[in-house]
Amino acid sequence: MRLLTSLWNFSRISLQSKLSGNASYGVWKTSGAILGRCGYGTQSEGPRPISRFPIPYKKDLPYDIVELMEEVEKKGGFLPNVFKVMAHRPNEFRAFFAYYDVLMNKESGNLSIADKELIIVATSAKNNCPYCVAAHGALHRIYSKNKTLADQVIVNPELADLTPRQRAMLDFALAVAKAENITDEHFSKLEEHGFDREDAWDIAMVTAFFAMANRVAHVTDMRPNEEFYTLGRLQREKSEE
Repeated sequence: MRLLTSLWNFSRISLQSKLSGNASYGVWKTSGAILGRCGYGTQSEGPRPISRFPIPYKKDLPYDIVELMEEVEKKGGFLPNVFKVMAHRPNEFRAFFAYYDVLMNKESGNLSIADKELIIVATSAKNNCPYCVAAHGALHRIYSKNKTLADQVIVNPELADLTPRQRAMLDFALAVAKAENITDEHFSKLEEHGFDREDAWDIAMVTAFFAMANRVAHVTDMRPNEEFYTLGRLQREKSEE
């Protein structure tokens, strides 16, 4: 399985925050309390279980899955609950994250990682998915260095402080998410803002994949990690060193 580069880059960013001596980023402190909650085979995080399906114990998981989960947890300071929930079906875990990796780490085209995260936020909000909104809202704040835009899009994309380019991108993504009839006019509006047909494919595939992810989150009742809610919101303090 390929490395989940965007998640690992996110983990690297967050690890750097932890090592910078930033007291306000206490979410990244690898205390026993935080790491204890991330142990495999744990069903609860807070007042509700993280999934209505069983979370496998680490000793029962295939080696490649354990290796990936340990690396993500080590670098990020916590393990996103989607890894634990999807581990219920190891083969589907591998397929899910392999396709995630292909979509999110494509190095050609005109979509940045921040663009893709904003697409995920907008369409996941439309699909009423708390997990993906919380997780990818955090990722958008980190990659875009914009603390407010994801929140604005979640509440009302029509009133969000979007550039014309971002608005065209999200209008197309939301049309796909709502299963509208996609016409040449949709493509023409994208082209007016520098997106070609291959970019339209990328927007559609990110939207479609996360429409599936949203529904997986619904049926499993997947709960967001508490850490997601504060990531990228607090001003980083400079190290005194």
